[in-house]
Amino acid sequence: MISILWADDEIDILKPHIIFLEQKGYNVVTAKSGDEALDRFNESIFDLVFLDENMPGFTGLETLVKMKAIKPNIPIVMITKSEEESIMEEAIGSKISDYLIKPVNPNQILISIKKNIDSKRLVGERTTMNYQQEFRKIGMSLSEEMDKEQWIEIFKKLTFWELEIEKSGEQSVEEILSMQKQEANTQFFRFVRNNYKQWINGNDAPLLSHNLMRKNVMPLLDEKPLYFILIDNLRYDQWKIIEPMVLSDFRVNKEEVYYSILPTATQYSRNAIFSGMLPSEMEKRFPGKWKNDEDEGGKNMFEEDFLRNQLQRLGHGNCKLSYSKITNINFGRKVVNQIANMKHNNLNVIVYNFVDMLSHARTDMKVIKELAEDDSAYRSLTASWFEHSPLRDIMKQIAKQGAKMIITTDHGTINVKRPSKVIGDRNVNSNLRYKQGKNLNYIKSDVMEVNNPAEFHLPQQNVSTKYIFAKEDMYFVYQNNYNQFVQYFKDTFQHGGISLEEMLIPIITLEAK
Repeated sequence: MISILWADDEIDILKPHIIFLEQKGYNVVTAKSGDEALDRFNESIFDLVFLDENMPGFTGLETLVKMKAIKPNIPIVMITKSEEESIMEEAIGSKISDYLIKPVNPNQILISIKKNIDSKRLVGERTTMNYQQEFRKIGMSLSEEMDKEQWIEIFKKLTFWELEIEKSGEQSVEEILSMQKQEANTQFFRFVRNNYKQWINGNDAPLLSHNLMRKNVMPLLDEKPLYFILIDNLRYDQWKIIEPMVLSDFRVNKEEVYYSILPTATQYSRNAIFSGMLPSEMEKRFPGKWKNDEDEGGKNMFEEDFLRNQLQRLGHGNCKLSYSKITNINFGRKVVNQIANMKHNNLNVIVYNFVDMLSHARTDMKVIKELAEDDSAYRSLTASWFEHSPLRDIMKQIAKQGAKMIITTDHGTINVKRPSKVIGDRNVNSNLRYKQGKNLNYIKSDVMEVNNPAEFHLPQQNVSTKYIFAKEDMYFVYQNNYNQFVQYFKDTFQHGGISLEEMLIPIITLEAK
């Protein structure tokens, strides 16, 4: 039974309200002063407290502070005759859960109880009911042919419900949604396999990586300073988790979802963003700077050079540019201190690599793997990192300048579940979601195969080179030590292949409040 403490020096007048609550199944304990309320509060366990602001002895506010010091998580509802703003502000600052003005009626009291005690159950029931209705609509859409924009809308809906159902804690509904999302990824893979070749050749294409700067950044260069922040490996759901923190300092002008090119891997997609070119074009134009999978050395060492070249080609050669790549917390803190000097630039690019490092650390480190055992925990870990990271401090400094800011990423990740056996020679790349090489043996139904890389604007090392991209939540495992690697990589976050989570990624334009 829900137990409520109600403290009011006129508690006898409230007897009808108390009887009403008892008839509804609540146990109500009363007190006539702040001192008596504290005694009751210490003696028994309560689920909720109603506290009159004006009582003899300790006032309501004084009693509130003392109760919060003893049991900070008990919801306390302040009731007062006064509508003075200062009293309201003090009560809210002391972390009350609700605020009611006398005279109160029984329904007001009941609503406050339900809001503070039953809200999770009520929200869960409503969320479940609403998703059940949406489930049928999404299912009907998945049974039909959808275009590139409709797929973005479906993915947004699935992400919305994933986050809402996660809050409700309805595990059975989470399982249903997971199955629907898996079905969506099955259909999305077929959609990409059927359309990607024409997109990459400029026919009826969505916004792709290599057009991102030209279409979404260059038109804003006159509004200096402009900050372009690329958070590596940031999925759409991770953006939605950190969005409330970002919006404490910014408002969203435009939120879009764009398509990463294939492979959904950093050296391809991020280099395409900064160069404004597709991989095979980069290889030809920058033979000393483009690195293929089998080449030694870093694959993203020349992003600033690629960007300056693109700015020059598009008529922005005089653009005053800064470029910072943050790969550790110490350099992140240095950049925080440099933001003030960036306000005179037309464009400030900041690449933040933490989320990518997190996904790789999750594969390699047992502790991180346990902290982020599934999508929900992975989102939570991302939110915790962002809240305390130099990146949030960087954004706060940008907001102080009243500047515009673009947040985006180069690709997402997917939690891989199902192994697919592949055989290749020693020159085949090590990525778990795509392979390129000349001697590949694989299960054809598990992949999208590219037998002629030139048609897809992909580098081709020799005439027999081909690419394969894993579908849905699959990951490639070699036959040597097969079982060992199946277990090692199962339930890790990988990228490079074709899934909603990897290919459909956010780009958000914001302005300071």
